[in-house]
Amino acid sequence: MSSDSWDAQSIADQSERTAIVTGATSGIGEETARVLAAKNARVILAVRNLEKGARVAGDVRRATRNQNVSAESLDLASLASIKSFAESFARSHSRLDLLIANAGVMFPPYAKTVDGFELQFGTNHLGHFALAGRLLPLLATTKGSRLVVVSSLAHKSGKLDFSDLNWDRRKYNTQQAYCDSKLANLLFAFELARRMEFEGQSLRVTAAHPGWTSTELQRHVPVFRLLNPIFSQGVEMGALPTLRAACDPQAQSGDYFGPSGLFEMRGFPVKVPSNAASHNTEAAQRLWTVSEKLTGFAYGGAG
Repeated sequence: MSSDSWDAQSIADQSERTAIVTGATSGIGEETARVLAAKNARVILAVRNLEKGARVAGDVRRATRNQNVSAESLDLASLASIKSFAESFARSHSRLDLLIANAGVMFPPYAKTVDGFELQFGTNHLGHFALAGRLLPLLATTKGSRLVVVSSLAHKSGKLDFSDLNWDRRKYNTQQAYCDSKLANLLFAFELARRMEFEGQSLRVTAAHPGWTSTELQRHVPVFRLLNPIFSQGVEMGALPTLRAACDPQAQSGDYFGPSGLFEMRGFPVKVPSNAASHNTEAAQRLWTVSEKLTGFAYGGAG
């Protein structure tokens, strides 16, 4: 299979591998979970709505005939929920091959997480930062493990204001807050990749974006719903960059995948560039320090 037409058939058998997919009750997360299950992975759907998650897990089991698919409760807008999920998972599993940080909120009205963070920054970045940190011991001891961070084309419009990350003083701009959270995703992914390499860890940290994919994530954006029939692709294609970042043997730590077509909006997944801001190591280190302080979880610490 040539690299410019990489698809689900390009994925090798995933038997004996364990994967967590956050936000797997719809859209790209659900499709990612379904494909991994079809390749015989043990898949855990880490979801906020457990009733819906259990229903989706049942659908995936029936569609793939893979009985090792389950749903577990995880609210990325709650540090307590993240801690509980990670501790429960570590008690019941001896390995973690894939952590796919897919869940996200997009363009909601202004709201805060239970811990007082702006909802999009708190869920999309800080939640996954804390989750990955708490699961890092298992990832680090599992040979061939990967963390995939799902970002967005919107990262190109991100501009983190370190003096007001939670929009306590600025007039709230939900679109800008989303873009900022997606830039934070890449700053985190690339910084963790650097740290893992420096520490001699084998964990590969990759990133992906789905291009313009029609999903429930766009429910707050009427213009997207209007233009979807013209520009968007379905979730089967939209999930492929994530799956390539997760399963392509050639993918290296720090690689970023997206659609191959015009403006990276649609098409088969290929390695794509991210903007200069996402590679700003000073900003990445600053974000890391702030994220540890806000979440109360220090990588390598007792957290």
